[in-house]
Amino acid sequence: MADQLAIGSRRGLKPALPLLLPAYLWLTVAIFLPLSAMFFFSFMTDLPLAGKEWSFTLGNYAAFFSQSLYSRLLLSSLRLGLEVTLWCVVIGYPAAYVLAKVLKGRSREAIFLLVILPFWSNGLVRIFSWAMVLREGGILDTALNAVLPFKINIDLMYSYPAVIIGLVHSYVPYMVLTCYLTLQAIDDSLIEAGRSLGASRRQVLWRVIIPLSMPGLVAGAALIFVPVVGSFMEPRILGGRTGTFYGTVIEDQFVAVFNWPLGAALSFILLAVVLIILALAAPVLRRTG
Repeated sequence: MADQLAIGSRRGLKPALPLLLPAYLWLTVAIFLPLSAMFFFSFMTDLPLAGKEWSFTLGNYAAFFSQSLYSRLLLSSLRLGLEVTLWCVVIGYPAAYVLAKVLKGRSREAIFLLVILPFWSNGLVRIFSWAMVLREGGILDTALNAVLPFKINIDLMYSYPAVIIGLVHSYVPYMVLTCYLTLQAIDDSLIEAGRSLGASRRQVLWRVIIPLSMPGLVAGAALIFVPVVGSFMEPRILGGRTGTFYGTVIEDQFVAVFNWPLGAALSFILLAVVLIILALAAPVLRRTG
């Protein structure tokens, strides 16, 4: 039986090869070749440019373990990823539920348009817009002082909360979209059956809706956590000195210091840590899927 299934899958794969070939060719050229080059650079003492002498070394990877700064920054970035993911769940999941189960017609389309609106603007534009809102004398500070009878001073720029706000704004649409798809797929009759059996709204939420929508919740969390851990634009612009994380250090190696071998080694260490976390979470992901 297994041999017949294997033969059938091979026969079905042959007609699909012409359709799969462009995608896999693009992945090879755009992803695997650059990653292979950076992996090669991570073992070099210097870039082979302008006739510079170079040799193979493990010193770039040893630098991560010999200097505690890198491990501290990596832990800070992991904590940042967890916090941003948590806030995206808190904000995005209720919004997705309202879009999928409450709103209908044009009102749903209008709210859905507002959700995907951040994708239509450049990331730097979004970040500098928050800088105008969060700085002292900015939009938020001016608006509150115009309404409140007493004077307050709100200056969140170059702070950890400003980094959280900027990252949540950038990535919360991923949580809304993934949860919306799974919530919309839940049959309303299941919810009505739970209510007819005497379950409260909270019980239906925890025992029916959340378990059935868990695949979208987990997918959204993965889509947010992985890029946030290596983010550098939001921490750099909104965080200032307090926005020094693992991703900003990697950016410095490539842009400011021009030490590509060390930057490549730190990048692959981050990639390895993320893959280990995903591997440890794989059993949970399988159960929720």
